[in-house]
Amino acid sequence: MNTKLTLNLDKEIIDEAKTYAKSHRVSLSKLIENYLNSITRESKKKSSVSPLVESLTGIIPNDYDEKKDYRNYIDRKYS
Repeated sequence: MNTKLTLNLDKEIIDEAKTYAKSHRVSLSKLIENYLNSITRESKKKSSVSPLVESLTGIIPNDYDEKKDYRNYIDRKYS
């Protein structure tokens, strides 16, 4: 469940954070959520997987055939 949070931060820091988030193709909200998740998780337990990797888990389907996808790419490129 998402909850709205209001923060008061220095404008320059917000602008730099927005630029960073945009260059990494992530929303500022998700960037802050991942950061807060990582620092609160450290105190609970040490994880060998970063929050970013965990957030990406499940994006690629289990039945994904990378060889078939590559062949299709080559076919389209040279057709």
